[in-house]
Amino acid sequence: MKYIPTASLKRLFSLKRQNLDDDDQLAKGSECTEGENNNKTKTDGSISPPLKRPSWKCFSFTEIFDATNGFNSENMVGKGGYAEVYRGVLEDGQAIAVKMLTKMANDERKEKEFLTEIGTLGHVCHPNVTSLLGCCIDDGLYLIFQFSSKGSVASVLHDENSPAMDWKTRHQIAVGTARGLHYLHKSCPRRIIHRDIKASNILLTADFEPQISDFGLAKWLPSQWTHHSIVPIEGTFGHLAPEYFMHGVVDEKTDVFAFGVFLLELISGKKPVDGSHQSLHSWAKPILNRGEIEMVVDPRLGGDYDVKQLNRLALAASLCIRGSSVWRPTMSEVLEVMLEEEINEEKWKMPKEDEEQEQFWGFEDLECECDSSFSTSPHYTISIGSS
Repeated sequence: MKYIPTASLKRLFSLKRQNLDDDDQLAKGSECTEGENNNKTKTDGSISPPLKRPSWKCFSFTEIFDATNGFNSENMVGKGGYAEVYRGVLEDGQAIAVKMLTKMANDERKEKEFLTEIGTLGHVCHPNVTSLLGCCIDDGLYLIFQFSSKGSVASVLHDENSPAMDWKTRHQIAVGTARGLHYLHKSCPRRIIHRDIKASNILLTADFEPQISDFGLAKWLPSQWTHHSIVPIEGTFGHLAPEYFMHGVVDEKTDVFAFGVFLLELISGKKPVDGSHQSLHSWAKPILNRGEIEMVVDPRLGGDYDVKQLNRLALAASLCIRGSSVWRPTMSEVLEVMLEEEINEEKWKMPKEDEEQEQFWGFEDLECECDSSFSTSPHYTISIGSS
């Protein structure tokens, strides 16, 4: 995406503050595609309700300032390398979350990432992807989202002061997130690679429906391209696919790997990197390969889980975290593994030589030995929900 200076952005949005979907050209970029997202048949055979065209608004600074009580620190629900997130309430009573580019992060690169998120979300319309209400370009750059009352998966799953997340909720989150990723890869008008799938970037609605958020690192991948080659490497340690970490290669399988780590986090209740700097996938992979799935399960569940669902999720995770992207499934295939009653495990059995090669992937150790500052992603817990 070509960099647009803030002054130019102000001119671009100086359209008498009308709703952006009133502009036919912009509306075409943001509406759901016909036949793919309206009354869509899900992998499990059920029918999704028709999706409405997102209504974008160019907010005034006064509106968001008043809604957040002057960006009061008590309303801050997320903070990271280049942005802060505040909850607020509009005059009509609608709860919102305002993502603000911090004053100290006004360099061109951070603004590019911020504008990338606006451009990417303009092509997204799915119940499992966060809903952007609009933006504000007065006195800074701001994105306005619907407020996710439950916060992020990370904040709920790892909250030591709350009861453990039950299995039904974990399974619902896993399936919903998979559907959101499948949409981004296959059904969205633009082929989008998220590049930073992790628990803190999956937000939860009041009924624990997951929504993929934070598109600051997202890339559009033209249909004629097989992959992107990207430098510098950005993302979050513990989630980086080996081909991306070592060679900068980005395609759908980059997100698939990170989703596998996310599944392991849901199953085990462990964080992607523990206190000893061991990655979750390097710990879980040999256990899953031995078929000892119960050893990976979060002990806080006390054995209260659906065994068939666990087996399907564990298999999906083990396939997603394979070192070779060739042997990882697509998100369509991940959904099949997660939801179909009969699993054809033979389909995913690797030839002996490939199994042996899998043992030589040593990126886990390299990844965890590096200082976390190597990741230049604006990664932070953007809990667009209650803190």
